[in-house]
Amino acid sequence: MLIEWDVRVQTDDEILLKMQTAADLCLKCEKVTADCAVSVCLCDDETIAEINKKYRGIDRSTDVLSFPSVSYPEGKTAGSCPSLLRQEYDDETDAVFLGDLFISVPHMTAQAQEYGHSVMREGVYLLVHGICHLMGYDHMVDQDKERMRKMEEKILSAASVTREPEAREDAVLLDMAREAMKKSYSPYSSFPVGAALRSTDGRVFTGCNIENASFGLTNCAERTALFKAVSEGVLSFDTIAIAARKKAWPCGACRQVLNEFAPDIRILVTWEDHVEEKRLTELLPESFGPHSMDE
Repeated sequence: MLIEWDVRVQTDDEILLKMQTAADLCLKCEKVTADCAVSVCLCDDETIAEINKKYRGIDRSTDVLSFPSVSYPEGKTAGSCPSLLRQEYDDETDAVFLGDLFISVPHMTAQAQEYGHSVMREGVYLLVHGICHLMGYDHMVDQDKERMRKMEEKILSAASVTREPEAREDAVLLDMAREAMKKSYSPYSSFPVGAALRSTDGRVFTGCNIENASFGLTNCAERTALFKAVSEGVLSFDTIAIAARKKAWPCGACRQVLNEFAPDIRILVTWEDHVEEKRLTELLPESFGPHSMDE
């Protein structure tokens, strides 16, 4: 794949080479035989915030923005639309132009540190995520999210840039939940709880329980973390870690709220030196959720 680079923030050459390899594998994994091109701008937070506000009406920075040049039919992606791709052929580059990507280098660096993996891994993931959007993938509904995630994992695996071992990721998540517990506002129960919620793209959102003198307006740590994530536009999650002084599985309200976005989420609870794991389906069998409304 031809990448038209616009590097506005200094980035290691090895990262750029690995991103190029991943871009090539995007086409191979999607089974696109045409030569394709994308424009990739590696910029700062201010630049991506301006673009986000101008074109999406969202006044904040983000990690990656994608602007496809191809309008795919519903349910279709680049590999099944060769005639549509041909319409975007550019004789100057002798390639099909798929669209533009903007990646925030500060976000890329900060998220790598937050998730406990290399800047290279984060950069490659953001590029792959963006190119998947340019190839017609999306994550607005569960079925589409699952399909997009499988393609991302296929490409990352082919590029030998896989997720960190699960045990290491869980240890980091549990530590983040313990740190969140320290920020608990629980003067009435004296029962602090912290939570760390991981999205399917690797981002982590933390929360603590916040009590209220009226008692009924108290918010649990799990919902604090989830609402923080959803307010940032994140709607897909794979694991939540919960820390307390004693074993504390999510309450009924938290189970129901988690079920809205991640009905089979992994739940880790930790107290003292103990850790236990269950799936939400075990804690909330025969659940009522979005699927019930569809039926």
